Amino acid sequence: MQFQKIFVPLASVVLVVAAYRAYGWGGVAIAAGALVMWLLLHFTRMMQVLKRAADRPIGFVDSAVMLNAKLRPGVNLLHVVAMTRALGEQISPRDSQPELFRWTDASESFVTCEFRNGKLVAWELVRPTSPADEAATAPAPLAP
Repeated sequence: MQFQKIFVPLASVVLVVAAYRAYGWGGVAIAAGALVMWLLLHFTRMMQVLKRAADRPIGFVDSAVMLNAKLRPGVNLLHVVAMTRALGEQISPRDSQPELFRWTDASESFVTCEFRNGKLVAWELVRPTSPADEAATAPAPLAP
């Protein structure tokens, strides 16, 4: 069970009760106004992130290498969508845990991210190999 699902509503109720005890109905109005403002700020941020993501192809990112460098464990999916400015291509079946999303760049490098309960737990960067890279890593032929 996520701690935030219990803590945020409980803290909201405690705030309203404390405001009532300290300042009466005026305190309740101020506390409720502050909670509504907080909810509107989060809603506005979510809508702005999704608006930016709607203008880009699904699963596309400017640089998969830079995305790989910026990722940190525990960030939520909305934060990753804000970083990439695109929705990820869902690899896993819908409504199953863990959720797997992939973002690919123009060079065909891609980052596959694993989310559990909306939080990033693991990711992997895959870069395509070019013929020049394969020639550089191939063993040298033996001389007769």
